Amino acid sequence: GISFSVYDYCRFGIAVCRQYSSGSAYPSVYLSTPLPGIPKPVFASVDGHEKYETKITTLENGLKVASQNKFGQFCTVGILVNSGSRHEAKYPSGIAHFLEKLSFSSTAQFESKDEILLTLEKHGGICDCQTSRDTTMYAVSAEVKGLDTVVNLLSDAVLQPRLLDEEIEMTRMAVRFELEDLNMRPDPEPLLTEMIHAAAYRGNTVGLPRFCPPENVEKIDRKLLHKYLQSYYCPQRMVLAGVGIEHEQLVQCARKYLLNVKPVWGASTPANVDKSVAQYTGGIVKMVKDMSDVSLGPTPIPELTHIMIGLESCSFLEDDFIPFAVLNMMMGGGGSFSAGGPGKGMFTRLYLNVLNRHHWMYNATSYHHSYEDSGLLCIHASADPRQVREMVEIITREFIQMTGTAGEMELERAKTQLKSMLMMNLESRPVIFEDVGRQVLATGKRKLPHELCELISKY
Repeated sequence: GISFSVYDYCRFGIAVCRQYSSGSAYPSVYLSTPLPGIPKPVFASVDGHEKYETKITTLENGLKVASQNKFGQFCTVGILVNSGSRHEAKYPSGIAHFLEKLSFSSTAQFESKDEILLTLEKHGGICDCQTSRDTTMYAVSAEVKGLDTVVNLLSDAVLQPRLLDEEIEMTRMAVRFELEDLNMRPDPEPLLTEMIHAAAYRGNTVGLPRFCPPENVEKIDRKLLHKYLQSYYCPQRMVLAGVGIEHEQLVQCARKYLLNVKPVWGASTPANVDKSVAQYTGGIVKMVKDMSDVSLGPTPIPELTHIMIGLESCSFLEDDFIPFAVLNMMMGGGGSFSAGGPGKGMFTRLYLNVLNRHHWMYNATSYHHSYEDSGLLCIHASADPRQVREMVEIITREFIQMTGTAGEMELERAKTQLKSMLMMNLESRPVIFEDVGRQVLATGKRKLPHELCELISKY
């Protein structure tokens, strides 16, 4: 390595030369000093935040088009619908789960799923559909040059699905397999999340099953799906979101493929939409499971009891949403075998007060679920069945101590960690797409990352 100081540089007044074995000399320049003979660099500058602003246009039929430009050869485009398991009060539960599995199957223009995938392959594209309790999201990532094809395909997949009998039968098999897999999976978190919602909002809105109950698998057919789609898949409840494309180009494609399109189920009937507000009821849901024959290898899975305790929090539209996100970060936690230092959350309360003090605890993790009218702050914990009582007391104590005053350093660390996680996640194009789509669908506008960071710092 080069051993060289600013003092040496000043003393000699010129770049000190380093002698090589060949006899030639090469000047060694200190890293904070510009290289001699090289022109001064000109750095790009951004005028305010307008280049990164989310642009939103509402079409004549009520559909919103939102876009965020981002440098790159690829774009992520999709349709988000204000429809999910919370809207199934008047229907057999499981419709949203079925629609997720049926997505990107045969449509009016495309004979099969294979044809859709081959069309996307020409533009280096992939497609996916995900449903949650309140949103259904159809998304495609592909080359920017294929935008016209992508929007055409999305419009067809969402508004013109054939829903053939054989496709519905295949979906029944896929749903049954997923339910079986869910019950055998070593990670209990998806099942616990389902149970905590069922306990907190018994029989209403976000407490309705996210996965299709086994008894409803045979009940769901094309006629029922069309009846549901007629109410919920209308332009006023949709957002076409795109990241990595010009806004005008996306609006042009939306007008071409989504403006005067008649869906396969006929005219929309948005008057039948369920507008129930989430009613927090509280309660207990228990399940006994024998995991003795489920193993990933010769070593059996440890016999553990998993609990999740939750309290009602707030909706993502309220001002208290940010403080709750900071509180969730401050509680933190994770598995007892998590590796890493301060950046991995080792200074969070559930590590310091629970996992570090009680060696028999396998897990203690905080979660925050938020919706347009309510929310849940939960702690998931795992331990040996003989220590359930003690585990419940310890977690309950952590909830009680939340009301105490947080230390300034502890609070600042949680805020910094939240901002860091937010910014890191928003490096990814699909995450930006989901953020743009969900915010515009829920509020009609989008808070930019720097605005969210300012809000976090304020509290």
